[in-house]
Amino acid sequence: MEALHTPFDTRSAFQQHLASCISAAQHTLCLFDPDFASWELGSSDMDATLRRFLHGGGQLQLVAHQGQPLQRMAPRFLRLIQAYQHRVALRRTHPALRQLSDSFCLADQSHLVRRFHSDHFRGEYSVYDAAEIKTYQDRFITIWLDSGPGLLETAAEI
Repeated sequence: MEALHTPFDTRSAFQQHLASCISAAQHTLCLFDPDFASWELGSSDMDATLRRFLHGGGQLQLVAHQGQPLQRMAPRFLRLIQAYQHRVALRRTHPALRQLSDSFCLADQSHLVRRFHSDHFRGEYSVYDAAEIKTYQDRFITIWLDSGPGLLETAAEI
């Protein structure tokens, strides 16, 4: 398949591409953001999409610098990860990584939504770009390995 790149620069475009990326996932979702405050993980649409993904056997890995925004703004997401804790792994970044300010969602090694800086909605949605996706897959693995438990106080963490 031919690689596709779609730039975006608004909150609504980010949400639309994020929903497309997560909807495309069947096996793995790898998410990184400093705090996920702008991801709307607690919305009813996102809950339904993630529930289908996890119920179908998908694995979700999520890494952030802090979990307070998720705990305050996404109670539905917290219930979801409790219900599917055997398919969800959460980590908090090591303090040495707290300067990382980008944000990305990687689905099944084929779809990628990335924001260049988490304070802004400028970014790109990429599909089937093997080199770019490999770069972000390797980046996620590095962040994951340099992170540990303790993201959320109220949820069991794997």
